[in-house]
Amino acid sequence: MPVWSGHPYPLGAAFDGQGTNFALFSEVAERVELILVDEAGTERRVPLSEVDGFVWHAYLPGVGPGQRYGYRVHGPWQPDLGHRCNPAKLLLDPYARAVDGQIDNHPSLYERAAEGPSPDDSAGHSMLGVVTDPYFDWGADRPPSHAYADSVIYEAHVRGLTRTHPDVPERLRGTYAGLAHPSVLDHLNSLGVTAVELMPVHQFVQDGVLQDRGLANYWGYNTIGFFAPHNAYAAFGSRGQQVNEFKAMVKALHAAGLEVILDVVYNHTAEGNEMGPTLSLRGIDNASYYRLVDGDWGHYYDTTGTGNSLLMRHPYVLQLIMDSLRYWVTEMHVDGFRFDLAATLARQFHEVDRLSAFFDLIQQDPVISRVKLIAEPWDVGEGGYQVGNFPPLWSEWNGRYRDAVRDFWRAEPGSLGEFASRLTGSSDLYQHSRRRPRASVNFVTAHDGFTLRDLVSYNDKHNEANGEGNRDGESANRSWNCGAEGDTDDPAVIELRARQQRNFLATLLLSQGIPMLSHGDELGRTQRGNNNAYCQDNEVSWVDWKLTDEQLGLVDFTRYVINLRAEHPVLRRRRFFRGETATNAEQPLPDLMWLRPDAREMTARDWQREDAHSVGVFLNGDAIAERDPHGGRVRDDSFLLLLNGYWEPVDFRLPDKSYGERWTTLIDTAEPDGTPDERERKAGTRLRVESRSLIVLSRTSRGGGGAKRARRR
Repeated sequence: MPVWSGHPYPLGAAFDGQGTNFALFSEVAERVELILVDEAGTERRVPLSEVDGFVWHAYLPGVGPGQRYGYRVHGPWQPDLGHRCNPAKLLLDPYARAVDGQIDNHPSLYERAAEGPSPDDSAGHSMLGVVTDPYFDWGADRPPSHAYADSVIYEAHVRGLTRTHPDVPERLRGTYAGLAHPSVLDHLNSLGVTAVELMPVHQFVQDGVLQDRGLANYWGYNTIGFFAPHNAYAAFGSRGQQVNEFKAMVKALHAAGLEVILDVVYNHTAEGNEMGPTLSLRGIDNASYYRLVDGDWGHYYDTTGTGNSLLMRHPYVLQLIMDSLRYWVTEMHVDGFRFDLAATLARQFHEVDRLSAFFDLIQQDPVISRVKLIAEPWDVGEGGYQVGNFPPLWSEWNGRYRDAVRDFWRAEPGSLGEFASRLTGSSDLYQHSRRRPRASVNFVTAHDGFTLRDLVSYNDKHNEANGEGNRDGESANRSWNCGAEGDTDDPAVIELRARQQRNFLATLLLSQGIPMLSHGDELGRTQRGNNNAYCQDNEVSWVDWKLTDEQLGLVDFTRYVINLRAEHPVLRRRRFFRGETATNAEQPLPDLMWLRPDAREMTARDWQREDAHSVGVFLNGDAIAERDPHGGRVRDDSFLLLLNGYWEPVDFRLPDKSYGERWTTLIDTAEPDGTPDERERKAGTRLRVESRSLIVLSRTSRGGGGAKRARRR
């Protein structure tokens, strides 16, 4: 086989139609061998003799797509100095575009540091890279490019969303192709969501400890390949075919008007701490890729709770992450990223620094700076809770929104003021850095924690099936079971739970900011009280598509509220409320008013009352401070939200005629379907809001045309 010198860039295996260039970074290596593996598992070793800037490289004519490969790195075995090279380990290319196989937890994958490097060869037990063909017919594919203010995110799991879907062919269930099936796209389109946020699809590893328990890493937060779509989610085999299947899925989602956002895990890898397997980065250049404890280089500095953290101040680590992000945007056409434990990415040294090199690179990058960027703004290290502290380009999972909304609807004392801030976009968290409501990704539930149905059905977690004695998962969930733990046939409890689910959905979708739904919440999905189903690749976590009439009603309610939000700019403002008064109205009023049940304005004393659980919110459609494409001010309907988190009914008095003479009821969560027949009510009359419920009323804009104009935009 001829071997040419090749080039140090791009890193990874790059096929050009005639052959493949291989390039691997390792500063510590003394010798590197490229290993080509055939169908029978036979190895062909190709020494990489060319080195430029610590990148070992070669070009092999005639080697093309489908070729499996790995590396053996010869270098120092000095754990006390952070070096763990061992040529007995067949290593995965960090830049592999596709991965073949899965590790099997064989002892050869692990080291026995006290005795020196293990001589056991890991070939046959590790994962291999696959050379891929970059060509794909994208046709007329275009990013939907939904405005942040118009976005509704749907967090989904590739496998779990479609695994039991009756209209998806069995072979396609739980795969990229299954997610792109017309029946799934029809459901997402009918809901009105604008983006699908996929839980990790980067190649990840199955943990040995879970396999020993008969469980699996279901969530996928255990990445080993930052460029490769997870091969187990492919319907049509491996050897690189998963790449084109992923691209076809993105193309189908785009054609349906849906953006694709990836949940990415760049904060750690599946190699864990010093007791973990040697699969890739550890054997290539451990001290360059991982954060080690200062002065104790044999141990890993961990702010992720998974055993290791990437060394965010090393230029090749930053290059690895940036190259990966650009690849997923330019080659795979994704529309954005949600960064898991993003505070770890900000730790250039030990502290969380919002001006770290990583954020500087994102800010100036002409590709990544233009897609949607969402941070999970915390990690488990000291000072790791950073909600509200990310740079201007970024949106954040707003954990304080989740907590405040949960507290309000379970009537927690003193929760009203915090709830009001979260409902109106959390300006207290974001406005100080000149950010807008789009900075807040609002959610009540997510993959991590109770589902929406379980949030109103369980006071306590029930994680026994995870095999950890129910010690895992969050114990403080701010949940309320409505009077019975788990399943019940008590009609009063069942009705209250249904009402509470409508309360949470309506609150989420009528709040300022970007709403995020967790997949299946609109279907009443349950995990039977398991709030940490990371290892449950089974019916516990999969979406159940066999729906009762009650569940179908919840789907209809969710569709209705999403559509209401889409039609009215005042429900999804681009700017925070500022107390601005509309000058184009017959009766000028501020853009936002908080009202007591007696229709008087809330006072500071009212907000401070521990027993305050009810409030009215006036949203002035004549003062939304938005502009239409022609430069004129958009006028919208005005809305009155009456919220009663109290355990008794509350009579609200509608405000006087200056707010509007007639109001139409659009939502009443106390009704079985949440959407009563529209009926008008006069200013000044009283309206009973049942316990634990909300009512939404509208007043048509005096200028008219608000909803119609919103649809055109």
